Amino acid sequence: MEGLRRLEYRGYDSAGVAVLTPNGIASRKKSGKLSNLVAELEASPLPASMTGIGHTRWATHGAPNDTNAHPHLADNGKLAVIHNGIIENFAELKAALLEQGETFLSETDTEVAAALLGGIYRELTAAGDPDPLTNAMRKASQQLEGAFTLLAVHQDSPGVVVAARRNSPLVVGLGDGENFLGSDVSGFIDFTRRAVELGQDQVVTITPDEVVITDFFGAPAEGKEFHVDWDAAAAEKGGYPSFMEKEINDQPDAVGQTLLGRSDAQGRLILDELRIDEAILRSVDKIVVLACGTSAYAGQVAKYAIEHWCRIPTEVELSHEFRYRDPIVNEKTLVVAISQSGETMDTLMAVRYAREQGAKVVAICNTNGSTIPRESDAVLYTHAGPEIAVASTKAFLAQITAAYLLGLYLAQLRGNKYGDEIADVLADLAEMPAKIQNILDNADKVKKLARDMADAKSVLFLGRHVGFPVAMEGALKLKELAYIHAEGFAAGELKHGPIALIEDGQPVVVVVPSPNGRDSLHAKVVSNIQEIRARGAVTIVIAEEGDTSVEAYAEHVFYVPKTPTLLAPLLTTVPLQIFACELASAKGYDVDQPRNLAKSVTVE
Repeated sequence: MEGLRRLEYRGYDSAGVAVLTPNGIASRKKSGKLSNLVAELEASPLPASMTGIGHTRWATHGAPNDTNAHPHLADNGKLAVIHNGIIENFAELKAALLEQGETFLSETDTEVAAALLGGIYRELTAAGDPDPLTNAMRKASQQLEGAFTLLAVHQDSPGVVVAARRNSPLVVGLGDGENFLGSDVSGFIDFTRRAVELGQDQVVTITPDEVVITDFFGAPAEGKEFHVDWDAAAAEKGGYPSFMEKEINDQPDAVGQTLLGRSDAQGRLILDELRIDEAILRSVDKIVVLACGTSAYAGQVAKYAIEHWCRIPTEVELSHEFRYRDPIVNEKTLVVAISQSGETMDTLMAVRYAREQGAKVVAICNTNGSTIPRESDAVLYTHAGPEIAVASTKAFLAQITAAYLLGLYLAQLRGNKYGDEIADVLADLAEMPAKIQNILDNADKVKKLARDMADAKSVLFLGRHVGFPVAMEGALKLKELAYIHAEGFAAGELKHGPIALIEDGQPVVVVVPSPNGRDSLHAKVVSNIQEIRARGAVTIVIAEEGDTSVEAYAEHVFYVPKTPTLLAPLLTTVPLQIFACELASAKGYDVDQPRNLAKSVTVE
């Protein structure tokens, strides 16, 4: 239970445990925070056991309730399974298992994996396999698509836990007469600091005295052993000094997970929950995006993409202003509500108002089962995982990713784009996690500049096209974390007033569009850089790799990998997050809990 407490930052929708006893598997699970499971165990204790598995859930498939909580049982209650990740082909597998007579109690993809594993286990046992749990896990893993870490115990395999890993974290803790598995080392750091990192597509079997690693086909494999030097508090943050820094580094996974499982068997894009007739979506003549703060800037990026791909007029409204100005909304309006928590009161009230006027609502949300998705007509969940730091980072990139998917879905539905065109954009999106990782791997230069600028009193940000909302988000992060004046401007507005702010030594961050992008925007922004530099500004430029034309006019240049213009915010935002986090840390501020701010704004 202490291990689960340390891992609760990974998910707090529900929690559960299963242990092996002489009389079979005993399990308890409860929705809500871990404290609910603690109360359940106090009221109904489990038998003593030396082998068990536990899980804290961040809901993806199925609402966060008792039934959908892990562990899931299969093989007539003799097998228990827990799972992190998303199994993309669970629907096809479930259909086949139903035909074979399997029954399901939950809405989860995890129970499908459990049923698949249980069926294979029975077959192998009947054939006399000497290690049916390990071999069943290998065979099941070969059939699964997506991202998953699976752990399983079976009452007929006492003293054994078997796990598989693909695109989802798993580490082994090496003890003395005891061994551990965890999604990260914080789960077992009180017991051992020796750990082994599992590789891609590997299966591990642990007993109290042995750890055996193979690939999915049974070939021997080795993990990467390391020693954990962090203390328990740092372990919860993955060794990073703050949750925010950890979450910035989580972004390749957050974007990758949000892209997973978005196609049906025919390869067409799908939403998580769609309760809108497709004919209604085809008839939409206006889209209104509702959001607050960082989510509103994700909405601004969405506007560029949706209008370009779908040719539907799109407005972005601050939720708290929307319903007080008598907006024009009707049954041909599609409202897109963006909220990390799904509980943002301003956005919730705006959603209710829009629905009263006859509009249909699609929610983009990071929290399964929260109020805004429940009260919407369709949902597109981001899969960024829990975001602990108050200032949003990985949820922002996941929201942008989800907005791209929504735009492509509407373009597919309305016939604005051919299937191969959509496939090309999805292929570009699939490259984004690796490109984000490239930026993170080369962040030292950004961090050094941030530390050198710790005494700055004001920083201005400029951008054009999709770079404009990125500039505003960069300024917001600096305000939230470092408590200094920061403002984001559309670069084209510079000569209409803001240039009066430029004086000798004024730092200005400029997000430069690709030289291969839209029309002559690149040349215009380079001209802006020259204009502010001539007036004494210290110019800090975010530019595309290979764009050497900016170097003559910039004191500092940070390059991001080449990518199509509309997708650039997934990259250009990252250096600005790193910059704000590092500058605030250099000033000695708590970047996880900035003053005066709350993670979810649940009052108007």
